[in-house]
Amino acid sequence: MINRIRTIRKEKGWTLADLAEACDPVTTPQTIGRLETGTRTLSLKWMERLGAALEVDPELLVRSEEKATAQIVATLDQDGPEALAAPRDALLATDLTQGGPLMVLEVSYPQGEYRPGDQLWLRQLDPEDAHKAINRDVLVPKKAGRFAFGRLIDRQEGLVGLLPPGHGQKQEIIAEPAWIAVAEMLIRRL
Repeated sequence: MINRIRTIRKEKGWTLADLAEACDPVTTPQTIGRLETGTRTLSLKWMERLGAALEVDPELLVRSEEKATAQIVATLDQDGPEALAAPRDALLATDLTQGGPLMVLEVSYPQGEYRPGDQLWLRQLDPEDAHKAINRDVLVPKKAGRFAFGRLIDRQEGLVGLLPPGHGQKQEIIAEPAWIAVAEMLIRRL
């Protein structure tokens, strides 16, 4: 097994010291470095501590040596694509966040910036956490098995206001939704 501690730590923009400080109990940057390089054994207990500190599922910290993973091979800047000195593992944005379950909204008819065939991956939030989704696209359940979709533009005392993605549509207000699912990732098929 190959560990991905360094990859995940760098994706979050953390130093060894940042991760060591986030551990409970606090550890040293040297210990984190040894765990990353494999000079110290990555036990299940360490995986749980590091997963909690990095706010990822512990199993994301390791990967099989046999299964190939997507690699980041270049960056695109103002001068064009630039090769990386060494490729590194690519991680899905959804792997780097914790929270409620994931769900997918599939687009079958063009709506605003969304095209047929698009898949919008959303993470379920408790309605009390709606402030985290302001100005983001969300899916909200309504009565009778229906849904509302749009930009979350307002929330007040059990009410949420959504602006649908189509042009000229009016705000929709939903009372006491059971949950709110906020968009985390768009997959667009070519």
